[in-house]
Amino acid sequence: MKTRISPKITAQPTRGLVDEKIYIRVSNLIPNEKITLRCLLLSEDNDFWHAYGLYISDDKGVVNVAEDVCLGGSYTGTEPNGLIWSLKPVPGSRPALRLRKHNVFTPFLLNISVHKGHINGDFKDASSLALTVIERWYISPGVSRVEISENYIHGTLFLPPGPGPFPGILDLWGGGGGLVEYRAALLASHGYASLALEYMSTQNTSINVNNIGIEYFEAAIHFLKSHPRVSSEQVGIFGLSFGTSVALNIAAKGNRISPRCLVCISGSHAVKINGTIGDVFTNLKEEGGKIMVDENNHFIWKELILPRLADPSKKVKVGNIKCPLLLIAGNDDQNWPTVDSARDMENMMKAAGNEHLLTTLIYPKTGHLIEPPYSPHTRFSNFISAFNQEKGHRSICKNGS
Repeated sequence: MKTRISPKITAQPTRGLVDEKIYIRVSNLIPNEKITLRCLLLSEDNDFWHAYGLYISDDKGVVNVAEDVCLGGSYTGTEPNGLIWSLKPVPGSRPALRLRKHNVFTPFLLNISVHKGHINGDFKDASSLALTVIERWYISPGVSRVEISENYIHGTLFLPPGPGPFPGILDLWGGGGGLVEYRAALLASHGYASLALEYMSTQNTSINVNNIGIEYFEAAIHFLKSHPRVSSEQVGIFGLSFGTSVALNIAAKGNRISPRCLVCISGSHAVKINGTIGDVFTNLKEEGGKIMVDENNHFIWKELILPRLADPSKKVKVGNIKCPLLLIAGNDDQNWPTVDSARDMENMMKAAGNEHLLTTLIYPKTGHLIEPPYSPHTRFSNFISAFNQEKGHRSICKNGS
């Protein structure tokens, strides 16, 4: 009787950045054999995430994930990184989880295994035919991390290796607050000096939204422009959610520290910052806009800001923007009226004669959280509302349908 050669799995690169494509190949299979590929990850919050795909080997007993069609599982079709972007908490996990990296100096460890037959989600008793482990990083070798706490600025600066000068990016996250570093680390890995700025926090007592106005962000830009390893004429702003509103406010103000360009994701121009960040949230709360709740008790906030689009006094004058603006939105955003805002901004900039500076990308079937390439999708997640920072009020926020 002929002894079967053990299946072999290879995944390249074994150590790479999270936004790189992965090439997975399984060999030594029986021709036309059904197999299941599974990816298993333990998050820094101690939760297991997994994804799986169903494949059939070719007449040479090989499955090549980059070229072969996945027939079912967590995803379908030809998806080289499907085992990553389709990761979800394993059944029985805590609700409303979001996969985020806290320590960028450690990788995500992805355990990729091969299983006999087509398995539909239950891996409790499934033994693997082959296994490999790969590392996915947000930071590349040589990138340095510098904690910044000067001139009232709080954040982390990531610098690419070498003397520079490098183009700079002010990295602004949204209303969830805290110091989020992984995107800035990834940007630095691609050659940008990136400052992850903390401006809302439920833990850092030196950060108070009632004391932070647009001057705080201008000071951060000035810090970047003055850094010896940053090109002073090439400093842009990358904003997500509320960070987009901050970026638009800065650019429309048009002073001597105007950004070179803007990348704005899942935000709106209908949030004008005239005083402090705390004033903005207070005004939104006092206006009494609708906060809806779906059948699962998940909050839908897009109606909170939507009425402001009809009031010119509530909107940033985007017609004053003098730098290139990349606007990205998902047409299933349940948090902010991003598509309505994008269309209104297009009209405002067209009327002002600066529409040539605007590039708009609207992705179908996409929610609020648009993260770095190949990040797992998140339909809903825990969120500490900025309206109730003192109490640390936590709600489950719906990102997309």
